[in-house]
Amino acid sequence: MAEDSIAVVDLDRCQPDRCNYECANFCPPNRTGKDCIVTRGEFYGEDEPYDGGPDQIRISEEICLGESCGICVEKCPFDAIEIINLPSELEDDPIHRYGENAFSLYGLPVPERGTVTGILGPNGIGKTTAVRALAGEMVPNLGRYDAEIEWEDVLDRYRGTELQTYLERLVDDEVTVARKPQYVDEIPAQFDGKTRELLARTDERGVLDDLVERLSIDPVVDQPIDTLSGGELQRVALAATLARDADFYFLDEVTPYLDIGQRVTAARLIRELAEDGDRSMLVVEHDLAILDLLADSLHVAYGEPGAYGVITDPKSVRNGINEYLKGFLENENMRIRPEAITFEQHAPRESTKGKALVDYPDLHKSYGEGEFSLDVEGGTIYRSEVLGVVGPNGIGKSTLAKMFAGRLEPDEGDLDFRLDIAYKPQYVQIDQPMRVDAFLASITDDFGTSFWNTEIARPLQLERIMEQNLTDLSGGERQRVAIAATLSEEADLYVLDEPSAHLDVEQRVQATTAIRRYAENHDATVLVIDHDIYMIDLLADRLMVFDGEPAEHGHASTPQEMRAGMNDFLSDLGITFRRDERTGRPRINKPDSQLDRQQKREGEYYYAP
Repeated sequence: MAEDSIAVVDLDRCQPDRCNYECANFCPPNRTGKDCIVTRGEFYGEDEPYDGGPDQIRISEEICLGESCGICVEKCPFDAIEIINLPSELEDDPIHRYGENAFSLYGLPVPERGTVTGILGPNGIGKTTAVRALAGEMVPNLGRYDAEIEWEDVLDRYRGTELQTYLERLVDDEVTVARKPQYVDEIPAQFDGKTRELLARTDERGVLDDLVERLSIDPVVDQPIDTLSGGELQRVALAATLARDADFYFLDEVTPYLDIGQRVTAARLIRELAEDGDRSMLVVEHDLAILDLLADSLHVAYGEPGAYGVITDPKSVRNGINEYLKGFLENENMRIRPEAITFEQHAPRESTKGKALVDYPDLHKSYGEGEFSLDVEGGTIYRSEVLGVVGPNGIGKSTLAKMFAGRLEPDEGDLDFRLDIAYKPQYVQIDQPMRVDAFLASITDDFGTSFWNTEIARPLQLERIMEQNLTDLSGGERQRVAIAATLSEEADLYVLDEPSAHLDVEQRVQATTAIRRYAENHDATVLVIDHDIYMIDLLADRLMVFDGEPAEHGHASTPQEMRAGMNDFLSDLGITFRRDERTGRPRINKPDSQLDRQQKREGEYYYAP
């Protein structure tokens, strides 16, 4: 194989008991008598079996003909093989490889004292591997997975580079690390007690009271941790991380489940801590507006998820985001995506009010005396429209979704829709012991048809996880399966509560495309609740805006045109957006900047030219 090619075998997908080794039987080198594709038992012998099983295959990268052949990739019935030509610019060996025919990572981000370093890239590209190395949790093997690598070897590799100083401090045990986990909904499984008890363990800087106040989590500090919502857990996790006294902070996705106001607050807290002394902040984030607001420099991560990942040298934040969206990295001269991700630069589409799907009356729901209550103004949902729903956390949006879906009864108002409703809840709980393909096939007769594959499976990137068990999926994979399951149902109204959570930038764009295309092609009506302003802007025809006092009382307006709705929503938060002149992507204005003041005077908080 060419030096710039790798072979990757997904041992979770390689199932030799269910195939006839088509990959080996049709391999051209094998057919000439060479041992290019053999079983791991044959190659290593019984004394050194692999965890995946000795009958699974291994591919000799020295003998393989490379991506130009690709016969084994086509013949494998379980899509377990990838033969990939690496970018020719990758002159160095990987910084870490997990084993033969396994994932490889090239490059590491560069934490700098007193700054926030961002990482932008798809899921499964090696960001967590890079952070584990920078946190000292693992010694990167420099691609020599069968050798004993010491930190001195790693220091030699990076001597004379920007990383040298940081790695020397790490090796000398001069770096302490604080990490915020990616999936905060798993915290209750790891901690049993009240929120205050969890937070008290972390207050190493004596700032916990201030963090609790600014993140508005004081109402939940005396509640058991397993009663908190996703947004509350996210803010508790952020407070617990920022309260620690560390040299290196790693924050893995700070925005899932947070509303736009809470996201801006989180960004300000991170920036303030970075500017207070010599602390290094490394943030992985998929919300481009927030990443733009909080980072000083940016590494773009690209490659093939699950196969290899490359982390670029640092770029300016604006250029890094724009190059990522464009799909072409200029310094690296690298095309990372065939098409650019684009944003509409014009005013919102004019909604066309067709035939009404349902008229709903004024509604009231209360959870008891002194508890949260919600009032909803009556309105009309039209056929073939996408209705966006926005508002702060704890304001009743999910309560509305549950009432519309028939999961909750209003205290006042009749919601006898007599409609078939498909509902994706905010928190995706999948505990059924079955495979993804079997689960989706049980929902729709269209499963596996060319139409279903084109409209749902392909844009939601389901092909490679079809044979995995539901219980083994990551948070982003569960989200995509849940969206697919909801759209696969025959329904009059589709209700999707926060479909963007845990999806990376490209997955959000593809999910948005899938939902919008499904609505248009099926004359379907969709109600989407989300905090990702970009997703709402690209999806929605009209907007329902929530306001009120979180956790106390919520109020939902009647659906309105997008411009009026966005202005109402953002004016309550005091946040304005501008458009990047090169890409048209919305960017948050700095508070009290000239543009911020001008747009507020003009009453144009989002759709300003």
